[in-house]
Amino acid sequence: MVTTAYDGFPGAVAVSRLTVYDWPTVDGRPGGGTPHLHLTCSEGYVVTDGEGAVQTLTTSGFEETPLRAGTVAWFTPGTIHRLVNHGGLRITVVMQNSGLPEAGDAVLTLPPDRLTDPETYAAAVRLPTAGSEQELVVAARARRDLATRRFVELREAVAAGDPEPLAAFHRAAAELVRPRLAEWERRWREGAHAAATATRDQLAALGGGDPSHLAAARTRAGGPTATGRFGMCGRLDVYHDA
Repeated sequence: MVTTAYDGFPGAVAVSRLTVYDWPTVDGRPGGGTPHLHLTCSEGYVVTDGEGAVQTLTTSGFEETPLRAGTVAWFTPGTIHRLVNHGGLRITVVMQNSGLPEAGDAVLTLPPDRLTDPETYAAAVRLPTAGSEQELVVAARARRDLATRRFVELREAVAAGDPEPLAAFHRAAAELVRPRLAEWERRWREGAHAAATATRDQLAALGGGDPSHLAAARTRAGGPTATGRFGMCGRLDVYHDA
């Protein structure tokens, strides 16, 4: 008999709908998001509308992957990524380890003096919780532009054969999230680990001729719990129930 149950979204991933910012960028692009990396979560894009690209930076170098409707692209933790909007770019975003991205598993490519400690970093990335739409636009755009300038510097350093600025950013990012790791482990155990464990138990039960977990089947559905939120890369419709 199966003793482990999991009825969250398949694979314990998170899903959101993203409309990428169309504000012109400081490096001359017609629009785009804020460069950042994730420390423990892979991320996938399913492009639904428009055209653009995702720029990525790793220790292997810089790449730019074209995006258009129908493209599926993904990358692993540690990949600095930045979306570029050539026009009408909309994406369904799939995130590994639902709950961890929302708990801070992302660090923006801010200048080193903004990465010195969690409080300094939080103040640098925080958007106003009150105010007009225009005030939010100004704050989100300033945050994006600050991170973009540093992203360009890191890209140029890697291209010049100097790995230290990127390595220093990796070290700073890891130190920033260290106080959160116990909470992240709890979220992982209740999400991705629980989903994988349930599959293990179901396989074992079926191997033993026990299909009893099939009788507990159920269906769930829901809409976004937030719409139009100012995210790192654009306006987000968020599905927390995922």
